[in-house]
Amino acid sequence: MKPIFTLCLFFLLTRLTLHAQQRPNIVLILADDMGYSDLGCFGSEIQTPNLDRMAKEGIKMTNFYNASRCCPSRASLLTGLYPHQAGVGDMMNKRPFPAYQGFLNRTSVTLAELLKGAGYGTYMAGKWHVGQEKENWPLQRGFQRYYGLIDGANSYFENRPYRPNQKLTIALDNEAIVPPADYYSSDAYTDYAMTFIGEHLDTKKENPFFLYLAFQAPHWPLHAKPQDIAKYRGKYMEGWDAVRERRFEKQQQLGVLPPTTKLSPMDTALRKWSDCSWEEKVKWDEKMAVYAAMVDELDQNVGRLVDYLQSKGQLENTVFIFLSDNGASNETITNTGFTADIRAANEFPASHPRSFTAYGIEGAAVSNTPFKKFKHWEFEGGNATGFIAYGPKFLPQGKQFDLPAHLIDIMPTLAQWSGANYPKNYAGNTIKPMEGMSLLPIWTEGQRSANREICFEHEGNKGVRKGKWKLVSSYPENKWYLYDVEKDRSETIDLSATFPKIYHEMVQIYENWAKRVGVIPYEQLAQKPS
Repeated sequence: MKPIFTLCLFFLLTRLTLHAQQRPNIVLILADDMGYSDLGCFGSEIQTPNLDRMAKEGIKMTNFYNASRCCPSRASLLTGLYPHQAGVGDMMNKRPFPAYQGFLNRTSVTLAELLKGAGYGTYMAGKWHVGQEKENWPLQRGFQRYYGLIDGANSYFENRPYRPNQKLTIALDNEAIVPPADYYSSDAYTDYAMTFIGEHLDTKKENPFFLYLAFQAPHWPLHAKPQDIAKYRGKYMEGWDAVRERRFEKQQQLGVLPPTTKLSPMDTALRKWSDCSWEEKVKWDEKMAVYAAMVDELDQNVGRLVDYLQSKGQLENTVFIFLSDNGASNETITNTGFTADIRAANEFPASHPRSFTAYGIEGAAVSNTPFKKFKHWEFEGGNATGFIAYGPKFLPQGKQFDLPAHLIDIMPTLAQWSGANYPKNYAGNTIKPMEGMSLLPIWTEGQRSANREICFEHEGNKGVRKGKWKLVSSYPENKWYLYDVEKDRSETIDLSATFPKIYHEMVQIYENWAKRVGVIPYEQLAQKPS
């Protein structure tokens, strides 16, 4: 009996090992404040060969949506819920409403908690920004190792508070650490990501791993390395109008937009390039060169990670997902919310390592080509992101999809890939059901979802996408606009009066959704938190 038992045990273990190997390693890469057109494969002149190759040899989605702001997008990405359902409806802590508590609630389960339960090693490197208190840090939400920035922004070269009385935290696992003298955040996040994977392969090679790599780039401040800045200096002296038009032409050639799409008018807050002084032009070119270098360096680090996985024999068994948390940001670093030291550093050349600046509305208008508005709004410039999925062993190659999809779809997609069972209860809490749908049937079987409804709300900015229609309202105007985004992706022609039945139907869809997920009218929410 003993030899038979041993043989049966051998076959059982072999079967379990094969099952583990058939499930992919999963690498989820998030850029920060990167506009729709900032990758070469979505129209940019910036050198992004690694991500461009993934898009060419994998899947590109051209109608993918985020939640238009850092914290809400990260909450939605990590939980498969709308931000309000996860407790992160806006950017502030201590709101007196469950949907706005400012950190991930316990009626949600994170990707790490889900995949850890399915036998995955779970690792994170980069920006967290969904809970400042230690009880809400990554290791308390399912990750086994973590390195990165707990807060929302920081210098790329050092730990440098930028708000009065602020204490930024760069952490390794559960402890704050001081970064070394040669620190550059994009490189450091990738270094630790590879370290965590190496440790996993040394000790748990029979199990797949999940890596969430959340780059800080290209969020302000504009910080890049001299050799990369040099590649782009002088390339933006044509001005924002010309660069934007050139990106739009490339987008049309690439076919990432419907052929009927028009370039949206420039924002009324923008001056004409011809009205700028030579000094102003040089300063903007410098900012754009640094911004481009940041995106370039992000892509270089994606390439480093790919090379590392290939050297470890893991690339073939790995799938990648890449996207951004919101559209490009028109923010500046000039108001009283920043320290005097930081406001003074805003006057340094952007290439200086002690500078602390942003590229403002001019750069954001370029990055969000061909769309209008920016991070924070629910127009396409705020909530549309380029999206790439890559993994030749698991996904078709060279496919582009124009179906609308959203961050809420990542959880069910990863659950299907991993074979994980999404729980009804976790750690003694009842868990809200997933809101999204797996993208695998779309990618691998060509299935299409008819007229699915996707909703948005952030600080009074509201939206609904259903089929070819998009309904949008911005605060404080509070007027709804209706667009046919299959023909008019850049939202230039309001059709609310032409199609009143559709208009009213979509307004009702929004109202029902807002009530269901806990949205509070912004007039009430805008009061100071208790």
